[in-house]
Amino acid sequence: METLVEQWRYTRDDELEEMEFEEEDLATSSSSISDTKFDITVGHIEDIIMDDEFQDLQTDFMDKYYEEFEDTEENKFIYTDIFKEYTELIEKYLEDQLTERMEGFEMSEFTKQLVNRKDELNGEIFEMLLTFSDFIAFKEMFVDYKAAKEGRTVDFSEGIVITPCVQQFSFSCEPAFPPTTSS
Repeated sequence: METLVEQWRYTRDDELEEMEFEEEDLATSSSSISDTKFDITVGHIEDIIMDDEFQDLQTDFMDKYYEEFEDTEENKFIYTDIFKEYTELIEKYLEDQLTERMEGFEMSEFTKQLVNRKDELNGEIFEMLLTFSDFIAFKEMFVDYKAAKEGRTVDFSEGIVITPCVQQFSFSCEPAFPPTTSS
């Protein structure tokens, strides 16, 4: 006997819509259900971290502690306490937001998926998410923030000249370069 399985997808208007599939159809692609759920969760996280409220939360936290960090191999004991506080603050905020947006969301399940997919993920969102589980990424984020606050970052925009890729041709009987006269 075939049973129906519920799954959610985004509509064209970015609204979540329930879809029904026969279980038999999904048996061959059980990983695609977890992939879809993971992708939907990541989509929501992207929306959350782009929101001003999240940006303010993270910036306020980093402003509070960035002076503690140094760009050295040695790690201070206080880094551990700051890391724990940051992880709890940001994870709770994300979990609250995701629970509001996704019925039945489990942060522990998502965190396991994130760790399992660590090597196949890239981009700013995953770098930020790794700061919850990867102390080195967390420290680098603070060291970079401190360098930016203290004006020690390199501005690559200086010296950049933008030129068109297409040359303009003029049709005239005059030579493009006047002949040079030798004396």
